[in-house]
Amino acid sequence: MQQTINEKKVPKPSFSEAVKFWFILGWISFGGTTGHITIMHSFLVDKKKWISTSKFYHALNACMILPGPEAHQLSIYIGWKLHGIKGGIIAGLFFILPSMCILLGLSLVYALYGNTPLLTSIFNGLKPAVLAIILFATWKVSQKSLLTPLHFFAAAMAFSLSYFGHISMPYILIGIIILGIAVNLIFPKLLISRARNNAKENLIHEDLYFVNSNQSSSTTSLKKIALQLLVFVTLWLVPFLYVSNFMIDPAFWQDSSLLFTKAAFLTIGGSYTVIPYAANLLTNKLMWLSKAQMIDGFALAETTPGPLVIVLSYIGFMAGYNHFGGSLVMGSIGLLIASYFTFLPNFILIFMGAPLIEKTQKNRMIQSVLSLITAAVVGVIVNLAFYLGEEILFNSQPITLSDINWISLLWVIISVILLYRYKLNMIYLILISLLFGLLKYFLHFI
Repeated sequence: MQQTINEKKVPKPSFSEAVKFWFILGWISFGGTTGHITIMHSFLVDKKKWISTSKFYHALNACMILPGPEAHQLSIYIGWKLHGIKGGIIAGLFFILPSMCILLGLSLVYALYGNTPLLTSIFNGLKPAVLAIILFATWKVSQKSLLTPLHFFAAAMAFSLSYFGHISMPYILIGIIILGIAVNLIFPKLLISRARNNAKENLIHEDLYFVNSNQSSSTTSLKKIALQLLVFVTLWLVPFLYVSNFMIDPAFWQDSSLLFTKAAFLTIGGSYTVIPYAANLLTNKLMWLSKAQMIDGFALAETTPGPLVIVLSYIGFMAGYNHFGGSLVMGSIGLLIASYFTFLPNFILIFMGAPLIEKTQKNRMIQSVLSLITAAVVGVIVNLAFYLGEEILFNSQPITLSDINWISLLWVIISVILLYRYKLNMIYLILISLLFGLLKYFLHFI
């Protein structure tokens, strides 16, 4: 079958054209992972045909196996496939820089005016919507993750261990991985493959896309992996040694760098996985910020584009701000350090790991373990909802039914209905909730 004139293979996009898209994406990528993927698919696949649908979702599957926010890694992956290392770096940087800049500005405003009645009312209007978004995310993830009784068991155990047992997320993940391997070896039929039922593309049309599934997998070697690992270690170690030896109170900055690096490698299955771990560690053990400040950080992160894990940048700001007696400069440095050590691993994981994962994408063992990890994520998100709900829906601690904040509860219910029944875009819900908070503030004076 001959191709028509309109079906010629798309040529390689220019680097400047790709840079323009990645820059714009960083400013408009609202709506969480689903929103990010929808925007990228609409432009890169449907409009520009730079990458085929099958290859796009194949890349997304690869990113889901890796720790870190998958939408950010997907942008690095596609940038890398289009223009090599420099393309991946530009795509990854432009995906997070706008949200970092916006969050820095919001963090400065919060530090200066967060306790004023006006901003307090705005946050009180916004926080119930954030809880509703998390509840909605729990439902959406569970629809795709809880496929068998074993998946439900993994989700229930993850919630119970994290909420009632206060077990750290790293230990839960290790347990889930061991369970997945054991079940796959002994009772393989208990697990259903999570292979996606993506629409099949006509193989003739597949070749029309610049990046497509008919192309051979990227090659790698031990020498190349070792070199990439050396570069990563250098990029990580030099700043770490600097902050550990030349900054004021080096022990604090050393702990901060290690914490955010660890958090980066725990973000398996999405940003919601690492947030409960970070929240518990920072508010209950390290005491770097209060629970109220942590919850306000979730609200701020939901108002910015980019991945939700950007909340770790806010945590870095507040940790530095609180530790150094209200220093905005130290808070800003804390945000930069948190951002650097949180997002640096994503680049090396793609550059080093993507070629390997492309070759193991159909491995049954990997898919089985991944399916249980994704199921456990549901339990972790429920834990996060409980953590936030205790603060948002109740006026005092310990919680009792007589202390329910009925206005907040009503707004959570309304927000869930708007998201589920009327498919309201999350950014519109956030804007409506901000107006709701303002209305509460002005009604207070009537």
